[in-house]
Amino acid sequence: MKRFILVCVVFLFTINLAESKKTVDHPRVSEAVKLVEIWLDAQRDYEGMPGISAAIVHDQNLIWSDGFGYSNPDKKSKTDSKTIYSICSISKLFTSIAIMQLRDQGKLRLNDPVSKHLPWFDIKNLYADKGESTIQSLLTHSSGLPRESDFPYWSPPDFPFPSSKSIKNKISSQKTLYPADTYFQYSNLGLTLAGEIVAEVSGTNFDTYVEKNIIQPLGLKDTRTVMPKKLYGKQLAVGHSARNRDGERPQVELFHAEGIGPAAGFSSTVDDLAKFASWQFRLLENGGKEIVSSNTLREMHRVHFLDEDWQPAWGLGFSVWRDEEKKFLGHGGSCPGYRSQLLIQPNSQIATIFMTNASGVNSRRFAQQLYNIISLALKEASSDGNAKTLKPEFTKYIGHYSEAPWGGETAVITWEGELATVSLPTNDPVGAITKLKHIEGDTFRRIREDDEMGEEIIFETNSSGKVIRMWQHQNFALKFR
Repeated sequence: MKRFILVCVVFLFTINLAESKKTVDHPRVSEAVKLVEIWLDAQRDYEGMPGISAAIVHDQNLIWSDGFGYSNPDKKSKTDSKTIYSICSISKLFTSIAIMQLRDQGKLRLNDPVSKHLPWFDIKNLYADKGESTIQSLLTHSSGLPRESDFPYWSPPDFPFPSSKSIKNKISSQKTLYPADTYFQYSNLGLTLAGEIVAEVSGTNFDTYVEKNIIQPLGLKDTRTVMPKKLYGKQLAVGHSARNRDGERPQVELFHAEGIGPAAGFSSTVDDLAKFASWQFRLLENGGKEIVSSNTLREMHRVHFLDEDWQPAWGLGFSVWRDEEKKFLGHGGSCPGYRSQLLIQPNSQIATIFMTNASGVNSRRFAQQLYNIISLALKEASSDGNAKTLKPEFTKYIGHYSEAPWGGETAVITWEGELATVSLPTNDPVGAITKLKHIEGDTFRRIREDDEMGEEIIFETNSSGKVIRMWQHQNFALKFR
């Protein structure tokens, strides 16, 4: 009987694996991945980012990951999915998981006052009659603590991050900002204290604890609690500032978060964070325990604090938000010279990761648009086994057409098995798609949003049959790529 059950489980697993692979290899998914590559490549150029890396995950499948541009522009070192970046505040997720591990072991409680585990935590509480900061309030940024420890570590050029000892010595000179559990105030100080609690309760160094109990068990080979100085300018991307008035992004000096490490010191790759996301999907789907229990992870994903104006919403360590009536969670990172975003949509089991070695970039926007592109394709792939593919004779039209001086460019792509155009640059690649209908020869017509036919789109070829122009409204755009 046991053998029969085991055979059935293996059989069902094999079927599910085959179905999953069939979905990932579906033509619609391939189209979506191609759009992702075209869009990211263009946005990197138009927004002047030195380099970017990104990844897309569906459950246990890494659908796609890659890089564009340079990790080190001076040496023309190209980025890829194994390029290391600062993930800054995504570090807080690892710190929060460490706290929850210790909670599940009975070594602390979420409603414990911070001072119970950190005797040196003697900040001046201006609202002592309203209560004390608790461990849970640290994870939800509702502790009433100020945003930062009392050091100017976000200030250039050297970013003087304090040691753990310096943070402890300075805490008594700081004061609370709000009563505990009253208002949201994002606090690097708060998650730094959470890291100190991990060290105190576990009886080991914070970095060692996280490496042994989270990073290594998950097989995150390029994730560290620090910025690996020996790899700087090689596998570790060189950071750059936000664009200045001259349109340049000067290089930023390498920083080390020191005592603020639990809140902002980690480094990783898009491939590793893809594994981190897949672990969460696996745990939620299968139940049981892996790093933490499935119930604990669900608890972390739920909203535990909502500010007076109904946003932001925060789980235990996780940022939670809604877009198009769907729940998303994850975290962003913004440190000197780097931006990153981990986005997770638990119901569809899709995660997207975006990293760049440039400040001043809206990393969540990129991750959200990656989700928008791939989620539509995966949904259609799962319900359509016989998708249309582009006619071979139409592939010659695919490419990039210049819209200078009026704009950037128009890319002709394949979408839903037909030709389509997408205007670049764009903050909404799916919304920028215009479908085309073939009429005859090199002539197409634009399909309006109401499905009626619009103006003609005519592709001009030279004597050898090579496409050189795209005509629309009696004017042309030159094909350059």
